[in-house]
Amino acid sequence: MRILVISDIHSNLTALQAVMETAGAVDAVWCLGDLVGYGPDPNECIEKIRPLPNLTCLLGNHDAAALGMIDINAFNHDAQLSALWTQRQLTKENNDFLSNLSEIIYKENVTLTHGSPRNPIWEYIMDPYSAAENFKHFNTAICMVGHSHLPISFELNGVKNPQLKTHKSDSSFTASFKNKVILNPGSVGQPRDHDSRASFAIFEDTTLTWSLHRVKYDIASVQNRITQAGLPSRHAMRLAFGW
Repeated sequence: MRILVISDIHSNLTALQAVMETAGAVDAVWCLGDLVGYGPDPNECIEKIRPLPNLTCLLGNHDAAALGMIDINAFNHDAQLSALWTQRQLTKENNDFLSNLSEIIYKENVTLTHGSPRNPIWEYIMDPYSAAENFKHFNTAICMVGHSHLPISFELNGVKNPQLKTHKSDSSFTASFKNKVILNPGSVGQPRDHDSRASFAIFEDTTLTWSLHRVKYDIASVQNRITQAGLPSRHAMRLAFGW
């Protein structure tokens, strides 16, 4: 199957639409969490995701915050304001959708979660040390995570410390992994690798091929909606610079 892998949409409908148009026809969609938070389009993003074919969707920390499942004091001030705003915006149907999401899902050869297999909601996998610790917490060949907003892969390569690979080039990155790996498709709605383009991946489950892609979108229109909604200005500014 040709599978669209996305994460950290963060209520950015314009970026999500650009990703879906660029990805083209897919057999399934795996969304690794944080549909909401930061951005101005929480209901619109959920409603865009819900009917997608063969959808598998995970719960992220910002989704949990919007549901009141976790203490928003764990977030910085701007993120707290966004969580409270999102709580007021969500329709009952979309609230119910988020409420039924799982923190971790196992498929054949693949573990899916938002943060990490060790701590699905909160832990970031951003360096070889945290990756090495998390390889002990899943038994599949592949683990896919989001949360960090960084398109990074970690591969064991049969050595003690995993190899860190970061992909930020202008062209698509494609790799077929034979060793145990942790893969992150980056963020659709708020990239943080100093590349403002929306990030996503295509996974071919028969060949275990992972293709990373970037796409430009109309950032200014999203910034305008953030301002109009009265959300923190920092959430608008960072979109233009990918931080």
